[in-house]
Amino acid sequence: MEIPDPTDCGPETFGRMYDAYFARVYNYIRMRVRDAGTADDITSTVFERALDKLHSYDAQEGDFAPWLFGIARNAVNDHYRRLSLWKFTGLDLFENLAGRDPSPEKSAADGESREMLLAALAALDDRERDILAMKFSSGMKNREIASATGLGESNVAVIIFRALERLQTLLPREEARL
Repeated sequence: MEIPDPTDCGPETFGRMYDAYFARVYNYIRMRVRDAGTADDITSTVFERALDKLHSYDAQEGDFAPWLFGIARNAVNDHYRRLSLWKFTGLDLFENLAGRDPSPEKSAADGESREMLLAALAALDDRERDILAMKFSSGMKNREIASATGLGESNVAVIIFRALERLQTLLPREEARL
């Protein structure tokens, strides 16, 4: 995704960056927290911090998306630290991601499949769920996830592969098509 130069950031430029990344950041946070209002608050905090720290962003050190998602991860961790909760919660929130409005018929038909998927996701560890959330909810590339998490790109790929493989074993055959 092409963004304006963050180091030359006026209100209009930051507004375009906000528009470009809002849904991805919100979806990532929404998968990590239980309450939509809390996700709204944390997303707001992420963009406030990004604006405050924009002067510290260095394009030579990495792309903008991993830098922004690093802020998002820290904001979610800060939220749980304040609540003294370290466990990943909110796996039951896939149906409420930003920009997704399935029809009532589709929601009813997918309800059972969704419950099975959520139960299977709950069997994964925190790191696997965090990385899968970045990959599939936020649309981040493995390189961006690696930069945001401090892991190697090949390590991220292996974690994703193994987590998906494990999900396939946990889901009934007809639900295992990811």
